[in-house]
Amino acid sequence: MLSFGGGLRVFVAIDPCDMRKEFNGFYALVTERLGEEPRNGALLVFTNRRLNRLKIHFSDRTGLRVCNKRLEDGSFSWPRAREPRQLKISFTPEAVMILTDGVDLRGARLRPRYQRE
Repeated sequence: MLSFGGGLRVFVAIDPCDMRKEFNGFYALVTERLGEEPRNGALLVFTNRRLNRLKIHFSDRTGLRVCNKRLEDGSFSWPRAREPRQLKISFTPEAVMILTDGVDLRGARLRPRYQRE
């Protein structure tokens, strides 16, 4: 089980990517396409075209970690770009946990009393 603090920065890549990439391939993807530094401690979430696999990359300051999830049936509810050429969306750690648990985020919303500043 993964657990993340509320201050964690989370970025979800909107476009699907090649899940065969390993550390160096995803490192290049993060720096070149998303404009982020993989070692800054942010959580970076990717999916494939069929939306049935996730890869989560994050740095724990001593190295890069990768977490994979493959669905046996169905697909993830993946966010869409709100603006043209938008490559990533900033999420809260709670929203990522909900996304990985299979909840459709299009109809879900956090109530004001749970929002963090």
